[in-house]
Amino acid sequence: MTQHRQKTRKRGFRLLKWIKSLSLLAVLGVIATIAGLVYLYATSLPLADSDRNSRLLDSQGEVIATFSAGGKDSVPVQLQDISKDLVNATLAVEDRKFYDHYGFDIQGVGRAVLVNLQHMEMSQGASTLTQQLARNLYLSHEKTWTRKAKEAMYTAQLEMKYSKDEILQMYLNEIYYGHGAYGIEAASRMYFGKSAKQLDLAESAMLAGIPKGPTYYSPYNHMKNAKDRQKIVLAAMVDIGKITKAEADKAYEEMLSFKPESERKTVESAPYFRDYIRSLAVKELGISEAMLDHGGLNIYTTLDLRVQKAAEDAVAKGMDPSSELETALVSIDPRTGYIKAMVGGKNYRNNQINHVLATTRQPGSAFKPIMYLAALESKELTSASIFNSEPTLFHYDNDRKTYKPGNFGDKYLGEIDLRQAIAASDNIYAVNTIMQIGPEQVVDMAKSLGITSNLSAVPSLALGTSPVSPLEMASAFSVIAAGGQRMPPVAILQVTDATGRVIYEAPQTKAENVVEPAAAYVLTRLMESVFENGGTGNRVATTIKRPVAGKTGTTNTDAWMVGFTPELSTAVWVGYDQGKAISTSDGRRAAPMFAQFTEQALASVPPKIFPVPDHVVSVYIDPESGKLAGNGCEEKRLEVFIDGTEPTETCTGKTDDTDPKKNEGSHEVQNQEGIQEEKHSWWRDFKRWWVE
Repeated sequence: MTQHRQKTRKRGFRLLKWIKSLSLLAVLGVIATIAGLVYLYATSLPLADSDRNSRLLDSQGEVIATFSAGGKDSVPVQLQDISKDLVNATLAVEDRKFYDHYGFDIQGVGRAVLVNLQHMEMSQGASTLTQQLARNLYLSHEKTWTRKAKEAMYTAQLEMKYSKDEILQMYLNEIYYGHGAYGIEAASRMYFGKSAKQLDLAESAMLAGIPKGPTYYSPYNHMKNAKDRQKIVLAAMVDIGKITKAEADKAYEEMLSFKPESERKTVESAPYFRDYIRSLAVKELGISEAMLDHGGLNIYTTLDLRVQKAAEDAVAKGMDPSSELETALVSIDPRTGYIKAMVGGKNYRNNQINHVLATTRQPGSAFKPIMYLAALESKELTSASIFNSEPTLFHYDNDRKTYKPGNFGDKYLGEIDLRQAIAASDNIYAVNTIMQIGPEQVVDMAKSLGITSNLSAVPSLALGTSPVSPLEMASAFSVIAAGGQRMPPVAILQVTDATGRVIYEAPQTKAENVVEPAAAYVLTRLMESVFENGGTGNRVATTIKRPVAGKTGTTNTDAWMVGFTPELSTAVWVGYDQGKAISTSDGRRAAPMFAQFTEQALASVPPKIFPVPDHVVSVYIDPESGKLAGNGCEEKRLEVFIDGTEPTETCTGKTDDTDPKKNEGSHEVQNQEGIQEEKHSWWRDFKRWWVE
């Protein structure tokens, strides 16, 4: 009996010991849990990938875009700016207990753990919306126990540090919806061309189903899969009581209007400029790709978002989205060399080639002003110089070679002066000019203007047969606009690191005088005639309400409009990547885009007359003879000259030239589009009055 009591007492002691041990472990567990929670609360979350991305800023300090290795395309929005239907649809299909749990679905986790232990691998998960956010922000998607442990830690921290609404907002701005669109705003704009706030029930259910499999459930890739998934989302919304069965059926039957794939655009501004800056930062500044993607740099640039928008609007209006025709538009401030706008193609999402930098396109007649500038500065040619526009066989290379150019439409104008030749884009006059001054002199002038592409010193150079890039053309014309002063193109002004420390500052460059100011001004006045009656740019003259000078250029495969005001020098190009021939309608797209861009970009800037430098004289000449206009001359035109090159002989009347054909050619010149030059222009009269 005593032995039995001793055994019972021993069992009681052991039980009590176990209870004490378990209690101690429980207390220690509680203390450890509390300590762990305090530690997690006190510890900062790591920087999210999006927080580490370097930022691209415009000249006003406004963020243009971010650099990311994955090419993320996102536009963050507030939760109140997202459709309620989209929010409800997302919660219904992704995490119904989101507002009830603390970041973890315990039942789901237990179920997943049992399955994973059974298969001895990470085959299943039960991720809540917060867990998905933690994974997307801070971790990879590999299925390992280590990653799951980190995910749990970050999930707990997110739940501690942010409200449910803040977590939901971050999730909806971070989740991937396919085709490069991150976040609901980017997805809504891409798929439906509207903001996330405007999404209806059917559209919301469609988008909420995509993150489950962005490729498999994309309506662009697999419409049936997308509709099946939409049906599941709608049924889930019915289950949680957010909509009725009738509303779900109606939404499923709704015919959705998706934005055509050809019209899908990046939602970030200036994507081609962003890529250009990346290239400059890596190749010229020595900044690594990793630093750009994860270094938190701020890159301050010369771009003006207002001017950039004008460029993007002009391209969107001027190009056919269903065509393979491509384009480029780049604009530079001649006074500083700052690149203010860059559009490298009509749709970055479909074609990432930056055509602004392409050095394989022939500028055609748009190159002629560079040649005429060389001729004017050499004083071998003046505004009154006359050549006979007629079919001509030119001999060169010591008469061993010949060259026979032709005019567009086989239209020959007879004896014409330089203003008429520029306005009508006469090829015979151009080749006569290069034959007189020599192609080597033209190559030298092009190089002094900043053209670095190889140019062939042959007569056909006068007609723009040597390829150059749109950026080179805009830069070269900016020298003319600046009165002969060259400022190299600049894109990056400053780079700071994540702490705000300046690691690069653009050097202060001083304008270099590369062309005689008087020659640049005379050429500018002559190029203004391109937009006057009879000029090849006349059809867009009514769009531009300010002094502008420029030159069109057309080849079999390329069409150009390059021009400038005192504030902007702009090059516009259109053509096909395959180099196939362009049609007449294709060739007429460049000038309207140039005109619309120029007016929109400078809408808040008062029109300015090009400033007149020293050593410029204005005299009235007889357009037929190129002589000073005397009292007996029937036709007079105010013309500008470099001082000392103006005519000295005076026209005395009809006896100077009675050829009616020459008279017809002088004031009824036909341009490439068959537009006849009229005798009077109010704009020309105004400029005459101003100069006088």
